[in-house]
Amino acid sequence: RAPHIYVGFPKRLMQDHSVVGNMAIGLSDGVFMSSRDGLHFKRWDEAFVRPGLLRERWETRNNMTAWGILETKNYLETAPKELSIFSSEFYYSKEVARLRRFTLRLDGFVAVNAPLRGGELITRPFTFSSPAKALSLNVSTSAAGSARVEIQDADGKALKGYSLSDCDEIFGDYLDHTVTWNGSGDVSALIGKPLRLRFALSDADLFSMQFRRLRGRDEAKF
Repeated sequence: RAPHIYVGFPKRLMQDHSVVGNMAIGLSDGVFMSSRDGLHFKRWDEAFVRPGLLRERWETRNNMTAWGILETKNYLETAPKELSIFSSEFYYSKEVARLRRFTLRLDGFVAVNAPLRGGELITRPFTFSSPAKALSLNVSTSAAGSARVEIQDADGKALKGYSLSDCDEIFGDYLDHTVTWNGSGDVSALIGKPLRLRFALSDADLFSMQFRRLRGRDEAKF
């Protein structure tokens, strides 16, 4: 849902890793990278899709992500749409080589995670513009977990009415949840002003955030 961001799944070859009985030397998998300008990329070292339990995927030339990301219907009728990617397998098997579908939530490529004991994230200073009037989060917590947001000025001082103590506790699983402070999600008075966001998370994953038009009350997705 952020068309200005480039994402990629480069192949990784581990030549010094092999499994007895393999037809070729080495193992391969795919990692994840992203860029906001197409020139400067961040690549994560962890595998995006691990080979898993299928013996045939523990061969080189497997676990390579195919071109294209599709928005697909969830098999649960009440659940929101999800993203589908496709990964190669059975390349050296007696069976026909094929693609396996993997799914993830919208915006679910990377998340900021905090354990139950808690953790915080503070953004760099930025501004947002009209017609955005509300802050929306793609966030998932446990039943015991939570998320709160504080809006600060560029120097890191909490703005009156937007501190952590003012923020209404967030818990549940949302793709598009409006953050509220003392019951109000309207942040239009802050348009054009340099701001920082301070996130306080507990047993929670924060996938994305955006400023958007103010809508009615959001419903949790459980």
